[in-house]
Amino acid sequence: MFPLLFYAPPLLGFQEIDVKSITGLTMMQGFFASLSAMFYYHENRLVNKPLVLTLGSSLFASSLSGALISKLVPDKPILFIFAALALIAAAMMLMPRNYERDELTEENVVFNKPAAILIGIFIGFLIGLVGQGGAFITIPILLYVLKIPLRVALGSTLAIGLFSASAGLIGKAATGQVPFFMSIALLAGAIPTARLGAIAGKKTNTRFLRWLLALIISGTAIKVWVDIF
Repeated sequence: MFPLLFYAPPLLGFQEIDVKSITGLTMMQGFFASLSAMFYYHENRLVNKPLVLTLGSSLFASSLSGALISKLVPDKPILFIFAALALIAAAMMLMPRNYERDELTEENVVFNKPAAILIGIFIGFLIGLVGQGGAFITIPILLYVLKIPLRVALGSTLAIGLFSASAGLIGKAATGQVPFFMSIALLAGAIPTARLGAIAGKKTNTRFLRWLLALIISGTAIKVWVDIF
């Protein structure tokens, strides 16, 4: 959503949206779209509650801090942080992985809790700064660091995103970075289509999902880095 809102309006002949407003919009969209899609994944036993609570609670506090501080940070460093996170995420998604466990449901998942807490604290602050629910970086970390099966990673990321997005949304709204009128239009499309995306994702081969995610994240990282330099 960040690059889409950053690049699309000028291409379509509309006024450019400033970076801080985009961070507020993406937090609003991230929260409600995650909420909409998460219910479907929960119904299909693809949301791991211990993982969500462990990673989500550490993300909440650090994301709130990042969102509050972001008001004082110039646009260029925020764009740089987003580009760096996207580059790391893209590199991780291109790493080879085993697909054998990807169809496992949430009750079969185990993970390292201390590692999840530390990851949440570090990543939460950065995604709070750039105004993201954090799925683009959280999914690769769940897959390659915590070794979570892909479908559970997707479902759990939506629930985890509610923690970081709600914290970030509070911080962005408190510092006047959420353009509420534009948010209404964004949510009108995001809420219903997020559930449709969840239904399609459940029926899609996990190899294709992995490469689709890698393509989107890589394309975003390349475009933002080109613009920075």
